[in-house]
Amino acid sequence: MNTFLKYINLILIISTLFTITGCGIYKPVDARKVSTNVNERAAKNIEEGRGYKLFDDRRMNGAFQFANSNGLWRASLDTIDFMPLSSVNYSGGVIITDWYSENNSPNESVKISIRFLTNEVRSDALDIKIFNRVCEDNSFNCKYVDSSDDLIAELKKEILKKATLYNEQDIEKNKKK
Repeated sequence: MNTFLKYINLILIISTLFTITGCGIYKPVDARKVSTNVNERAAKNIEEGRGYKLFDDRRMNGAFQFANSNGLWRASLDTIDFMPLSSVNYSGGVIITDWYSENNSPNESVKISIRFLTNEVRSDALDIKIFNRVCEDNSFNCKYVDSSDDLIAELKKEILKKATLYNEQDIEKNKKK
């Protein structure tokens, strides 16, 4: 029985070694192609985007980034910062403003709803709805109408421009570190 356990252990050790070497953990390096200077290698790895990151954005499928690092989220809040917010849920990806009206037109008000479909800055990342409310003489007789597509397109364009700038600033800041 004792020899049987030795054979099993030997087989496990050999199969483990084959598995580890077969996974590509060991990669031989040609010394003629790699600099011996540590700082040069580190600078090259940073330029190529290699290196160790605690939270790699590409591997966080379905996970939410912190709101301050999400350029699309910040740009949306900055664009509609003049409006009072009714509901803001970062993990749910929704911003809803309260009804907003100018002082010169108290019978007309606007409400904006922004849904985030992705954290990436692209044209289909946002679902924006703008609602107009027109009331007659401060009464409860109000008409609710969806806003035109032109206004939605302008708002989306403004948010995407700001988000692009924020992301470029974040990239520059991370390069300096």
